[in-house]
Amino acid sequence: MPTLRPYHPTDAAALTTLYVRSVRHYGPRAYSPEQVAVWAATADVAHTAARCGDGRYVVVAQDEAGRLLGFADLEADGHLDMLYVAPEAEGLHVGSQLYAALETHARRRGLHRIFVEASELASPLFERRGFTLLGRNDLVLDGVDIHNYRMEKRLA
Repeated sequence: MPTLRPYHPTDAAALTTLYVRSVRHYGPRAYSPEQVAVWAATADVAHTAARCGDGRYVVVAQDEAGRLLGFADLEADGHLDMLYVAPEAEGLHVGSQLYAALETHARRRGLHRIFVEASELASPLFERRGFTLLGRNDLVLDGVDIHNYRMEKRLA
Protein backbone atom coordinates (compact mmCIF):
# COMPACT_ATOMS: atom_id res chain seq x y z
CA MET A 1 0.00 0.00 0.00
CA PRO A 2 1.42 3.40 -0.94
CA THR A 3 2.22 5.84 1.81
CA LEU A 4 1.59 9.57 1.69
CA ARG A 5 4.00 12.28 2.71
CA PRO A 6 4.43 16.03 2.24
CA TYR A 7 6.17 17.44 -0.82
CA HIS A 8 9.91 18.13 -0.55
CA PRO A 9 11.62 20.67 -2.84
CA THR A 10 13.89 17.88 -4.09
CA ASP A 11 10.75 16.19 -5.56
CA ALA A 12 10.18 18.78 -8.30
CA ALA A 13 12.08 17.06 -11.11
CA ALA A 14 10.66 13.62 -10.32
CA LEU A 15 7.11 15.00 -10.08
CA THR A 16 7.50 16.75 -13.42
CA THR A 17 8.61 13.47 -14.99
CA LEU A 18 5.72 11.65 -13.31
CA TYR A 19 3.31 14.27 -14.69
CA VAL A 20 4.55 13.72 -18.25
CA ARG A 21 4.48 9.93 -17.90
CA SER A 22 0.96 10.07 -16.49
CA VAL A 23 -0.35 12.29 -19.30
CA ARG A 24 1.28 10.14 -21.97
CA HIS A 25 0.02 6.89 -20.43
CA TYR A 26 -3.56 7.82 -19.53
CA GLY A 27 -4.19 10.68 -21.96
CA PRO A 28 -4.69 8.59 -25.11
CA ARG A 29 -7.73 6.98 -23.49
CA ALA A 30 -9.71 10.18 -24.02
CA TYR A 31 -7.61 12.61 -26.04
CA SER A 32 -6.00 12.63 -29.49
CA PRO A 33 -2.23 12.24 -29.95
CA GLU A 34 -1.95 15.99 -30.65
CA GLN A 35 -3.88 16.85 -27.49
CA VAL A 36 -1.73 14.52 -25.39
CA ALA A 37 1.45 16.02 -26.86
CA VAL A 38 0.50 19.64 -26.05
CA TRP A 39 -0.74 18.65 -22.57
CA ALA A 40 2.50 16.80 -21.78
CA ALA A 41 4.52 19.72 -23.13
CA THR A 42 3.19 21.97 -20.35
CA ALA A 43 5.53 20.18 -17.92
CA ASP A 44 8.40 22.26 -16.60
CA VAL A 45 10.56 21.57 -13.54
CA ALA A 46 10.89 25.23 -12.54
CA HIS A 47 7.14 25.72 -12.84
CA THR A 48 6.48 22.57 -10.78
CA ALA A 49 8.92 23.71 -8.10
CA ALA A 50 7.39 27.19 -7.98
CA ARG A 51 3.81 25.90 -7.72
CA CYS A 52 4.60 23.19 -5.18
CA GLY A 53 6.64 25.63 -3.11
CA ASP A 54 4.15 28.51 -3.03
CA GLY A 55 2.42 27.47 0.18
CA ARG A 56 -0.28 25.21 -1.24
CA TYR A 57 -0.81 21.79 0.33
CA VAL A 58 1.03 19.16 -1.73
CA VAL A 59 0.92 15.46 -0.91
CA VAL A 60 3.06 12.77 -2.53
CA ALA A 61 2.40 9.02 -2.71
CA GLN A 62 5.34 6.65 -2.66
CA ASP A 63 5.97 2.93 -2.41
CA GLU A 64 8.08 1.09 0.18
CA ALA A 65 11.22 1.72 -1.89
CA GLY A 66 10.55 5.46 -1.98
CA ARG A 67 9.50 5.54 -5.65
CA LEU A 68 6.99 8.29 -6.34
CA LEU A 69 3.60 6.95 -7.42
CA GLY A 70 1.56 10.14 -7.56
CA PHE A 71 0.97 13.62 -6.23
CA ALA A 72 -1.82 16.10 -5.71
CA ASP A 73 -2.20 19.66 -4.50
CA LEU A 74 -4.77 21.98 -2.98
CA GLU A 75 -4.53 25.76 -3.03
CA ALA A 76 -5.65 27.83 -0.03
CA ASP A 77 -8.95 28.74 -1.72
CA GLY A 78 -9.90 25.09 -2.30
CA HIS A 79 -8.69 24.83 -5.89
CA LEU A 80 -7.36 21.37 -6.65
CA ASP A 81 -4.88 22.07 -9.41
CA MET A 82 -3.02 18.78 -9.90
CA LEU A 83 -3.66 15.10 -9.24
CA TYR A 84 -1.44 12.74 -11.22
CA VAL A 85 -0.67 9.04 -10.81
CA ALA A 86 2.26 7.11 -12.27
CA PRO A 87 1.41 4.44 -14.85
CA GLU A 88 2.86 1.68 -12.66
CA ALA A 89 0.44 2.66 -9.87
CA GLU A 90 -2.64 2.05 -12.00
CA GLY A 91 -5.19 0.03 -10.06
CA LEU A 92 -3.61 0.74 -6.67
CA HIS A 93 -6.16 3.48 -5.82
CA VAL A 94 -3.41 6.06 -5.46
CA GLY A 95 -5.63 8.77 -6.93
CA SER A 96 -8.35 8.01 -4.40
CA GLN A 97 -5.83 8.04 -1.57
CA LEU A 98 -4.40 11.37 -2.69
CA TYR A 99 -7.84 12.91 -3.07
CA ALA A 100 -8.89 11.71 0.40
CA ALA A 101 -5.85 13.45 1.90
CA LEU A 102 -6.74 16.69 0.11
CA GLU A 103 -10.35 16.58 1.30
CA THR A 104 -9.27 15.88 4.88
CA HIS A 105 -6.92 18.86 4.69
CA ALA A 106 -9.66 21.07 3.23
CA ARG A 107 -12.08 20.14 6.01
CA ARG A 108 -9.47 20.79 8.70
CA ARG A 109 -8.85 24.22 7.18
CA GLY A 110 -12.57 24.99 7.27
CA LEU A 111 -12.96 25.24 3.50
CA HIS A 112 -16.52 25.14 2.18
CA ARG A 113 -15.72 23.70 -1.22
CA ILE A 114 -13.12 22.06 -3.41
CA PHE A 115 -13.12 22.93 -7.09
CA VAL A 116 -11.18 21.54 -10.02
CA GLU A 117 -10.74 21.64 -13.78
CA ALA A 118 -10.82 17.90 -14.38
CA SER A 119 -9.68 16.12 -17.50
CA GLU A 120 -11.96 13.74 -19.33
CA LEU A 121 -10.03 11.00 -17.52
CA ALA A 122 -10.22 12.42 -13.99
CA SER A 123 -13.83 13.60 -13.99
CA PRO A 124 -15.23 10.13 -13.10
CA LEU A 125 -12.98 9.99 -10.01
CA PHE A 126 -14.36 13.32 -8.87
CA GLU A 127 -17.96 12.35 -9.68
CA ARG A 128 -17.58 9.25 -7.47
CA ARG A 129 -16.47 11.55 -4.65
CA GLY A 130 -19.52 13.78 -4.84
CA PHE A 131 -18.39 16.51 -7.22
CA THR A 132 -20.94 18.15 -9.47
CA LEU A 133 -20.31 19.24 -13.02
CA LEU A 134 -20.42 23.01 -13.52
CA GLY A 135 -19.47 23.13 -17.19
CA ARG A 136 -17.00 22.30 -19.89
CA ASN A 137 -13.90 24.38 -20.65
CA ASP A 138 -12.85 24.41 -24.29
CA LEU A 139 -9.22 25.47 -24.42
CA VAL A 140 -6.53 25.97 -27.03
CA LEU A 141 -2.99 24.91 -26.13
CA ASP A 142 -0.33 25.67 -28.70
CA GLY A 143 -2.98 25.80 -31.42
CA VAL A 144 -4.62 22.50 -30.40
CA ASP A 145 -8.18 22.33 -29.10
CA ILE A 146 -8.52 20.44 -25.80
CA HIS A 147 -11.11 20.41 -23.06
CA ASN A 148 -11.68 19.77 -19.39
CA TYR A 149 -14.54 20.16 -16.92
CA ARG A 150 -15.21 22.62 -14.13
CA MET A 151 -16.39 20.64 -11.12
CA GLU A 152 -16.91 21.34 -7.44
CA LYS A 153 -17.75 19.63 -4.21
CA ARG A 154 -19.45 21.49 -1.39
CA LEU A 155 -18.10 20.49 2.01
CA ALA A 156 -20.49 20.33 4.96
